[in-house]
Amino acid sequence: MAEELKVLVTGAAGQIAYSLLFSMAKGDVFGVEQNLHLVLLDIPPMAKALEGVCMELQDCALPNLRKVTPTTNVEEAFTGIDYAILVGSMPRREGMERKDLLKANVKIFQGQGKALDSFAKKTCKVLVVGNPANTNCMVAATCAPSIPKANFSCLTRLDHNRAQAQIASRLGVANNAVKNVIIWGNHSSTQYPDVQHAVVNGKPAVGAVNDDNWINGDFITTVQKRGAAVIAARKLSSAMSAAKAICDHIRDWHFGTSEDAWTSMGVYSDGRYGVPEGIVYSYPVNISKDGAYTIVDGLEISTASRERMDATAKELMEEKTMAMEFISS
Repeated sequence: MAEELKVLVTGAAGQIAYSLLFSMAKGDVFGVEQNLHLVLLDIPPMAKALEGVCMELQDCALPNLRKVTPTTNVEEAFTGIDYAILVGSMPRREGMERKDLLKANVKIFQGQGKALDSFAKKTCKVLVVGNPANTNCMVAATCAPSIPKANFSCLTRLDHNRAQAQIASRLGVANNAVKNVIIWGNHSSTQYPDVQHAVVNGKPAVGAVNDDNWINGDFITTVQKRGAAVIAARKLSSAMSAAKAICDHIRDWHFGTSEDAWTSMGVYSDGRYGVPEGIVYSYPVNISKDGAYTIVDGLEISTASRERMDATAKELMEEKTMAMEFISS
């Protein structure tokens, strides 16, 4: 039996966490042989709801869930953790400007970055889910200088899964027949879902689809706007699919990706593919069995892809500039 892992989930009384926690606790992420200590953090007004979540986890009687700690105390939540899954953030409210949303979230993730720096293990891996996820991740990492930048990532796996599912649906094949789609850039409507290097049952996806108008039109916009479409349909944001994507992301980061496929993760740019350094940008990555990721090198980038990749990078640079102003003020 592996040594107990201490995993923090923020926004733990929210709807994404409600879908996430059971899957994690029963072994879908770290394996059924891995003992877990789940730490559930939320804001004080959610303390009573947090108690209910803990009751349900206890009532599941899961063999490898050894301890659950509900808390509204940041120091208690971040102390000695192995993984931090930062789900909680300020949602956009009606009439709120993008700058106001960013300012509110900079404050949250600045505080969480400082808590990681002060209390978490220096080997802690941090996944930022709360939006704007890329820039929130950059803020948290900036405020936690004692933890390597390579230990921070943001969630674009949901977009990756959406892209994979759209291709599979279009061709009438199983989802796992589609591999090596890519999400480039920001987890926003400027993201670039790219199938130019994807394969379906080992053959090029572009040829299998055989419809450039769809690939360069409805496919891209469907993935870009899927979150808004879910909200319009169910009057709530994605929860089940977001939780599944979090599980996929963390499992791959813990155990590694398969040899014949990469995944998409928001990670610190090192200038690869002409992306400005210092922003958290979604790239295709391979992950080794010891959990270290490497950006996939050497992919051919078309002129159309370049334009889309640059547009989403521009948005991230604008967000970074605003965020850094808020951090220094």
